[in-house]
Amino acid sequence: MPTPHNHALEGQIAKTVLMPGDPLRAKYIAEHFLENVVCFNTVRNMFGYTGTYQGKRISVMGSGMGMPSIGIYSYELYKFFGVERIVRIGSAGSYSPDLKLFDVMLVTESWSESSYARTQNGSRKHVMRATPVLTRELRQIARRLDIPLHPGRVHSSDVFYHETPTNLGELLGKKKCLAVEMESFALFHNASVLGKQAACLLTISDSLVTHEETTPEQREKAFTQMMRVALGLAK
Repeated sequence: MPTPHNHALEGQIAKTVLMPGDPLRAKYIAEHFLENVVCFNTVRNMFGYTGTYQGKRISVMGSGMGMPSIGIYSYELYKFFGVERIVRIGSAGSYSPDLKLFDVMLVTESWSESSYARTQNGSRKHVMRATPVLTRELRQIARRLDIPLHPGRVHSSDVFYHETPTNLGELLGKKKCLAVEMESFALFHNASVLGKQAACLLTISDSLVTHEETTPEQREKAFTQMMRVALGLAK
């Protein structure tokens, strides 16, 4: 059933959806990794595609930036389009000297100061967990592909540009957050509310420790290890 944000028809979306933030990354994955591709959504240029990977069906769709955006798209996929599993595949900034550029982080839980969960259903939780069975499956796929994953907690922030310096001692030391991104908390919350599954893979695109960073083109096209692991979920 089409919604104001997604014009997919019944049956056009697979049970498993990969969600990069950038819709152009969704387009890149569809064009370079999938076969028999059908574009099911172009509303607001938030591209969505379904195809086959190694003969198995999977979908990929952009989520946009921030919790309000992924909150809308993931909720609709779960609630109205019969999607069972969503894996965010995005970029993150490292808080830890042990996470280098292009390392792949497997998010086990997401900490946030956001009011998203409280506003959505009254929840007072500040930590949302990925679905254990889905994270285990991603670990197994990565092991088969010989791709190292760095498991841990991520900081899911509402704010990209801060007027005050990031307190790495607080976030890494006290909150145990290895990196920062802006979407996983809302995705995990929606999955919990609706009884669905969610996971998150992140490629380190920049470091708040060394101040190294990747280019926009690299963020769109070069995160292939993360993509290959997530695509292994095709069924």
